[in-house]
Amino acid sequence: MEKQQLNRFVSKYNLAGLVESVKWESKEGSLTTSFISDDKSVLGNVSMKEFDGTDTTFGVYDTTKLTKMLAVLGNDVDFTIQDIDGKAVSLKFKDGSTSVNYMLADLSVIPNVPDLKQLPPFNAQIKLDSNFIAKFIKAKGALADENNFTFTCKDGKGQIVLGHSNINTNRISIDVDCTCEGDVEPISFSATYLKEILVANKEATDATLQISSQGLSHIHFEIDNYESNYFLVEIQS
Repeated sequence: MEKQQLNRFVSKYNLAGLVESVKWESKEGSLTTSFISDDKSVLGNVSMKEFDGTDTTFGVYDTTKLTKMLAVLGNDVDFTIQDIDGKAVSLKFKDGSTSVNYMLADLSVIPNVPDLKQLPPFNAQIKLDSNFIAKFIKAKGALADENNFTFTCKDGKGQIVLGHSNINTNRISIDVDCTCEGDVEPISFSATYLKEILVANKEATDATLQISSQGLSHIHFEIDNYESNYFLVEIQS
């Protein structure tokens, strides 16, 4: 397989090291994972729709270490899941001259991810095109100390603001293409996570950010062989 394909899968949940411990499920020719951050401000799932692996579920405890070990290899690798008595114990990669053996974790040490069966109504839909993605990433870089972004909508005009405050502050306000059900009071989510989500899916040409005034936002990406869902939980100011 191409290592790059696996790296893309990993980057979409690892979010530059913000999410480390997950369960991978290889089943019926696909690879999926659900994840939740340590601070529980983001959760979601990622799927690689075409994956050549045996059906099994296993724990990856330190994703960053796995990524660093894979960096030693070339792009074309042989990949196998090593098991003992039917239990997956390690991932083995080989590029011809070099082999990498990554030890798997017991599933009991991997955080459980809540199943969001009943979602609240989303009263704002924001178009995320390539222009917005690039602009938000730059804005977060410019205001690196701003951990949150705030969405507001009044009279049908929506803005995403870094540095939102009732007093005069350094801030960046981005007008967004949105559809809102009435005015939306200011609501804040993690800018750190949103930036890394956008970086991990920067090849997307369009997506939609849905926001609920009940304190949840949702982003869905479908990019060639990958499908990703992210849920951000409201940050109380």
